[in-house]
Amino acid sequence: MKIDIWSDIACPWCYIGKRRFETALARFPHRDEVEVRWHSFQLDPSLPEHFDGTEVEYLSERKGIDPAQLAGMLDQVTAQAAGEGLSYDYDSLVVANSFSAHRLIHLAGAEAGLEGADAAKEALLSAHFEKGMDIGAAEDLVQIGTGIGLSADRVKAMLATDEYADAVRADIAQARSLGISGVPFFVLDDKYGISGAQPADLFSSALEQAWQESHPLVNLTPASVDGPACGPDGC
Repeated sequence: MKIDIWSDIACPWCYIGKRRFETALARFPHRDEVEVRWHSFQLDPSLPEHFDGTEVEYLSERKGIDPAQLAGMLDQVTAQAAGEGLSYDYDSLVVANSFSAHRLIHLAGAEAGLEGADAAKEALLSAHFEKGMDIGAAEDLVQIGTGIGLSADRVKAMLATDEYADAVRADIAQARSLGISGVPFFVLDDKYGISGAQPADLFSSALEQAWQESHPLVNLTPASVDGPACGPDGC
């Protein structure tokens, strides 16, 4: 079974959604037969490489949200993250454009397959929301890349060019063609769409339904033959 996930690194619900999905996948009986592919998405492509200000200042200036209201919103999302074992630290969060970070995920996927892409996604989300690292800075991206086993020289070479930029843009264009306007967004077997960081139980139900539809039970008993069996009314 194939699962495609569109997500932005600078999206707090994307990290929470990743954890909830992973919880469901871990208890899914056929998890070893599931391929998870990460796709790039940018909530704010116009964001400069580095924003001189806090997350509250950014959201207030760019989104027009009242700072007092923002404080409550960030407290709520931090509590939701904590419920999934994540330690968000908005006081140290560095607001930065995520485009180069998405390119790093594509590089990791090319170098180490689906597991490499997942490791890069995880490391970048943690770096951004938990560790106060700058996902728009080359030196931080090199550190993140080497932390998941990539060569520092390979990461530097990628960052010095526009390598994988077309791949990032292609992911974003595909999301647009599917009508995806918010993330996280999960697509199961090109058929079922799940929007948002839904509870793990919902992901579990979706995995079961998608699996049953792609692997229907074939009854080998001839229609005209009833073998000995027991039912609700007895044997």
